[in-house]
Amino acid sequence: MNIKVLDTTLRDGEQTPGVSLTPLEKLRIATKLDEIGVDFIEAGSAITSEGERESIKGITQQGFNAEILSFSRPLTVDIDYCLDCDVDGVNLVVPTSDLHISDKLKTTPDKLLDLSNTAIDYCKDHGLIVELSAEDASRSDVDFLKSVFLNAIEHDADRICVCDTVGILTPDSSFELFSKLNDIEVPIAVHCHNDFGLAVANTLSALKGGASEFHSTINGIGERAGNTSFEECVVSIDRLLPEFSTNVKINEIYDISKLVARSTGVYIQPNKAIVGENAFAHESGIHSDGIIKNSATYEPMTPELVGRKRKFIVGKHMGTHGLDNRLKELGLNVDKDQLQQICNDIKDLADKGKTVTDVDLQAIADNVLEINHEDRIKLDELTIVSGNKVMPTASVKITFDDDEILNAGVGLGPVDAAINALKTLDVFSDVDLIEYHVDAITGGTDAFIDVIIKLQKGEKVVSARGTEPDIINASVKAYIAGVNRLLRD
Repeated sequence: MNIKVLDTTLRDGEQTPGVSLTPLEKLRIATKLDEIGVDFIEAGSAITSEGERESIKGITQQGFNAEILSFSRPLTVDIDYCLDCDVDGVNLVVPTSDLHISDKLKTTPDKLLDLSNTAIDYCKDHGLIVELSAEDASRSDVDFLKSVFLNAIEHDADRICVCDTVGILTPDSSFELFSKLNDIEVPIAVHCHNDFGLAVANTLSALKGGASEFHSTINGIGERAGNTSFEECVVSIDRLLPEFSTNVKINEIYDISKLVARSTGVYIQPNKAIVGENAFAHESGIHSDGIIKNSATYEPMTPELVGRKRKFIVGKHMGTHGLDNRLKELGLNVDKDQLQQICNDIKDLADKGKTVTDVDLQAIADNVLEINHEDRIKLDELTIVSGNKVMPTASVKITFDDDEILNAGVGLGPVDAAINALKTLDVFSDVDLIEYHVDAITGGTDAFIDVIIKLQKGEKVVSARGTEPDIINASVKAYIAGVNRLLRD
């Protein structure tokens, strides 16, 4: 059975505290959602603001394959704003629990039913697709909930949705509720919140109970504890529920996860399933050894399935097999005795509470192998001009082999300007800065700054570190050190 996916990142997801997307950011996310095969995109809530309507119009004008919807209350004013945005349909949200009907709307079930039916008629008269969502359905009387849905169908609603608005379902109760509704003749959707951490499990149980569509957000963002996680639900269906499928291009899940994280500023916890940085990372020696022999020993899926790559982490829990694999990735070949010595030195460092980076690994390996490198690039001078009314500008003078080179650059800040001054030189032109991390080693404004960067040239990736009292000097030092390493091969 093919399961349809309604993504509400741009509406319910944007209700995450502190998140406010620009029209351009919304369009980028919607474009990617359409590219990866999402069936329905809830582009926003047209009643919210003029800026929100501008965002929705920008999406509806693209001619996407996905059906574009706006959130709407069962009110003419809301529906008119949806029509102005030229959406394909509406997610018409109608509260159905006694709590919401009496305490929030201050009305009666009969009046609520009339309001719902009238709104559906108005939508259909104006050519809109209607998905009727029962808000707080999981705390509603099932007979009344069903009567709302059956009335909606009589008034030509296209789909219905059961909303677990405060996340109080369990997998068992979710299956039971949807089993009671699966004789309804139009497609039934499930919309779960994650207040008890059960949104994905409840969504999967709803599908088993008869739902044929689910609502979700990228990275599970949303108000309070968030919504059903798009990536977790899609991959679980693909890997764990063979009777179901979706139209989503699973290998592009990581790309859209990163896009949404960057756009919203809601970054992903490292241990998050599927898209967290540790989801395919291995440090334990037993695990690393098993993964190298057969990845299925400790991975339920390949990282490539979701657009990821496997990582072996250097630390005190690692074994020699994983370490040897990581050294080879860095272009270092060692014998058995050298490998054991490097492993011992890393464990000693980690036992002191130190996080072991690739920079530390390289330094330890160089020491064991007694490698002394002559740097081809040396920094001679660095000058920065910056201020609240001055475009940050940097000039650098370096020695490359025996040649002196002088260059200047501008940027958004002094560090950006200094790196830009270097990047325009030929020797740096094909080097990409892919990670930049800053830590203050000591407290106070005179703290030593530790800058760790990751650079890429072609297929080779290296890490480098710079430690200085000045963040600009530390950044330039790290950048040049990394390029020197790239030039050694």
